[in-house]
Amino acid sequence: MIGKLKGIVDSYGEDFVILDVHGVGYVVHCSARTLQRLPPVGEAADLAIETHVREDMIRLYGFRSDAEREWFRLLQTVQGVGTRVALGVLSVLEPGDLATAIATGDKGSVARAPGVGPRLAARLVAELKDKAPAFAPVDPALIRLTGAVEERTAPQPVADAISALVNLGYPQIQASAAVAAALQGAGEGAEAKTLIRLGLRELAR
Repeated sequence: MIGKLKGIVDSYGEDFVILDVHGVGYVVHCSARTLQRLPPVGEAADLAIETHVREDMIRLYGFRSDAEREWFRLLQTVQGVGTRVALGVLSVLEPGDLATAIATGDKGSVARAPGVGPRLAARLVAELKDKAPAFAPVDPALIRLTGAVEERTAPQPVADAISALVNLGYPQIQASAAVAAALQGAGEGAEAKTLIRLGLRELAR
C-alpha cells in the first residue's frame, strides 16, 4: 500500500498529476486546490497518498498534508459521498476551514462544493460535527457564537454586526469569526457599529 510519493512533476491533467518517481510515472488524482499548489512541471513534489484498490483498477489520491487525507477518508464515511465528492469538498475548503464550517453548522460553505446539494451538506454537518475538532483547531468561542446566532439568543448588536458583514459579501463563517474576534477585544456590551468596524479590521488582516 502506497502512503507517500516523492518525485518530479511530469505533467498535469484535469484532475490529476503524473509524478515521476525514479522513472515510474504515477497518476495521482488530487483536489483542484492541491493541484494549484503543486510546483511546475520538472520540479520536485511530495504527496501523502490514499490508495484505493478495486478488482479492475488501483487508483491513487494525493494530498498536500496528512490532515487533508484524513478529511478525505472521513468525508466518505457519510452516505452519498464518494471520492469525487470528497475531492470536490476539499477543492473549495481548506481542512481547517472545513473543520470550522462543520463544527459551526455552516451548511452553506459545505454546499459550495460541486456535487453537494443542501440536503447532503446538512447530512455532512450533522454526521461529522462531533468529529471535526479532531482534525483541526476550532475556536470554541466561534462555535458558541454561531450557535447563539442560529438559536436567536445572541445579543442584537452581535447578530446585526454579523448580518452587516454578510451583506457586504463575506461568507457567514468568516463574518462570525470576525465578530467573535471583535467581541474579545471590545467586550460583550459593544455596539453593532463597533463590532462591524473591528470585524472589518479582522477580515482585512
